[in-house]
Amino acid sequence: MPMPPSFDVINHRPSRLFIILAGFFVTNALVAELIGVKIFALEDTLGLEPWNFNLFGEVGALQFSAGVLLWPVVFVMTDLLNEYYGRRGIQLLSYLTVGLILYAFVMIYFAIQLVPAAWWVTQSAGRGVADSQAAFAVTFGQSLFIIVGSVLAFLLAQLTDVVVFRRIRRATGEKWLWLRATGSTFVSQLVDSLVVLYVAFRLGPELLGGYIEPWPWSRLLAVATVQYSFKFTMAIVMTPVIYWLHGMIDRYLGHEVAEEMKNSNVVVW
Repeated sequence: MPMPPSFDVINHRPSRLFIILAGFFVTNALVAELIGVKIFALEDTLGLEPWNFNLFGEVGALQFSAGVLLWPVVFVMTDLLNEYYGRRGIQLLSYLTVGLILYAFVMIYFAIQLVPAAWWVTQSAGRGVADSQAAFAVTFGQSLFIIVGSVLAFLLAQLTDVVVFRRIRRATGEKWLWLRATGSTFVSQLVDSLVVLYVAFRLGPELLGGYIEPWPWSRLLAVATVQYSFKFTMAIVMTPVIYWLHGMIDRYLGHEVAEEMKNSNVVVW
C-alpha cells in the first residue's frame, strides 16, 4: 500500500502560526509566575513623587507584582488565538500552560531542596548576599497558596475570556474587534485579579491557622483595584497593536484561509 503523504507542520502556515503564538503565550505565563514574587513601587520606579492613594481605607503608594508587566503580551496572544483558533485552541493552551506552570514549580521545589556546595552559599557575600541558598529559596520559592491562587486565577480568567469573547463575536460578527478584545478582558481580568489575591493572601493564611496574617478585605480590594485598573488600561492601549497584528496575520495566511479559520472556530492543524 502506498504510504500517505507526510504532513509538513513547519511549512503549513496555520500550524506554524499556532506554534509561534503558543510559544509566546506559554513563555510569558511562566515568566510572569517566576518574576511575580517581586513587588515594585510604580512611582519610585518612574522617578515620580509617591501618590498616596486612598482606596477602601488603604493609604499608600501604587505597588504592583512584577509579573503584571508581562500581562499585555498574554492579553494580545489570547485575543489572537481566540480569533483564529477558537475556543478549542485557547482551552488547549490554557490547560497546557497550567500543567507546565505546576511542572516548573515542582522542579523549582526540588532544586531548592538540593544541598548546596559550601563555597556557593557564601560566594556573593561581598555583594551583600550572605547566604545564596536562602536568597535562591526566597526568590524562587513561593508558598503553596500563591501557586494555587495564580494557577486557578489564570485558568478561570482564560476560560472566562473565551466565553465572553465568543458571545460578543456571535453578536457583532466581524465588526467591532476592539469591543470583543477589551470586553472579554474587562470581565476575565476582574476574575483574575480577585481570585489570585483572595486565594493567596486571605483564604490561604486562614487555612494555615494563623501562621500568616490574612489580608484584610480593604487591602485585598485596594490592591485588586490597582492591578485591575492597570490591566484594563493596557487592554485599551494595546487595541491598535491588536488591529495591526490582525492585519499582519491576515496577509501572512492569505485572506481566504484567515477568514475560513476565523469563521470555523476550530484549531487548524
